[in-house]
Amino acid sequence: MQPVHLWIRSESRGTERRAPVVPADVPLLLDAGFEVTVEESPQRIFAIEEYAAAVAGVAGHGTWTDAPQGAYVLGIKELADEPASLHHRHIYFAHAFKGQEDARAILERFRRGGGRLLDIEYLTGPDGRRVVAFGYWAGYVGAALGVLHAAGALVAPLSPMARHELDARLEQAGKQGVDLLLALVTGGRGRSGRGAHAALLTAGVPVTRWDLRETRDLHKQALLGHDLLVNCVVTHTPTTPFLERADLDHERRLRVLADVTCDVTGPTNMLPVNTEVTTWREPVRRLHDGAPEQGTPPLEVIAIDNLPSLLPREASEGFSADLTPHLLGLADEGGPSGPWQAAGRAFDQAIDELEAPEGS
Repeated sequence: MQPVHLWIRSESRGTERRAPVVPADVPLLLDAGFEVTVEESPQRIFAIEEYAAAVAGVAGHGTWTDAPQGAYVLGIKELADEPASLHHRHIYFAHAFKGQEDARAILERFRRGGGRLLDIEYLTGPDGRRVVAFGYWAGYVGAALGVLHAAGALVAPLSPMARHELDARLEQAGKQGVDLLLALVTGGRGRSGRGAHAALLTAGVPVTRWDLRETRDLHKQALLGHDLLVNCVVTHTPTTPFLERADLDHERRLRVLADVTCDVTGPTNMLPVNTEVTTWREPVRRLHDGAPEQGTPPLEVIAIDNLPSLLPREASEGFSADLTPHLLGLADEGGPSGPWQAAGRAFDQAIDELEAPEGS
């Protein structure tokens, strides 16, 4: 039986500094008989020399297109626009199975080339829950940016940092009075919600946490009575949005949205008042001017879709620790009920829907 060849590609997005597998975890794969190749990267938080020291093979930046046919190409964020046809098996966060913008174009590339997409978002266990995610650090950074912006201490463009640096900024914001803020975290018991809660506690901000019961029986006026909303809810089922355009003209205290999920182009966007991501260069966007004469503040949103990359080392180490044991299951793709099969079924369903006649 051929050993599994894992090809860790460089990222095409210039602000993406995370790694799906860190150098310290490479020996676990090698000991299991894997072949591991790591591309050189101009921005990855871990130097290529660290991977070479872990006895991984080294390849040039962006050379995954020439990887052996049987290799699994592993990354985090989107692929480069070329080639137009994809023939490898790819593992990354594609955001292409829920009708998002560009989803059809992504799937067409796989259909043309005969490749397969094992989207990390769809690696799920028997209970349907995701087995690996960056959620904790996404929530942590999203809430932190919301606090810093509310305190007037968010400086653009953003740049990656270590956790102790971010915590120092949060603690300073706390000393400047953001403890008078009221923050609400939706999805407060999930990975992202726990991370958001931890960041808010670091800043000394009082936190309300809503989970399934509270978000199912939505109390809009209570939501609008907070200064900061950190949204950590993503759903595949259309449901009542948390905040719609008509809500913005009501009396409200709410002035900052930190949208951790960033499902901005999907049909189940819980914050349809916002349909665009923000960026490291321009992290905040005005959604509503408010009515100062009525005491209603402007409303601004932070919706950065790679939040954990602002804490790249911590986020990568936690993610790699969760993902690596599941990568070991690629030798047989985890058995009939394993997470790799779940991801494969999600891809097959998306391709079937792509090929189905319209209106069927």
